[in-house]
Amino acid sequence: MQIKILYFGRPSENLKLSDEMVEVPSDISTLSELLAWLRLRGDNWAQELTEARVRCAINQEFSAWTAEIRDKDEVALFSPISGG
Repeated sequence: MQIKILYFGRPSENLKLSDEMVEVPSDISTLSELLAWLRLRGDNWAQELTEARVRCAINQEFSAWTAEIRDKDEVALFSPISGG
């Protein structure tokens, strides 16, 4: 399965990446599994892509960690938004 990942805010700055196309292993089907797989890339990835540090959207819709990803989806990873 191939997906496009967009990085915004802190993840983009710290990973020095704005977007990429990735070939995702067939055993990965949810956002949570995708993040776990990306964290295997190493220290910066493991630190930046914890569920506590990022929020996600699939095809421009906010999504829960259990949301399924499919071939050709666009997944956005960004810093949590806070306001006050």
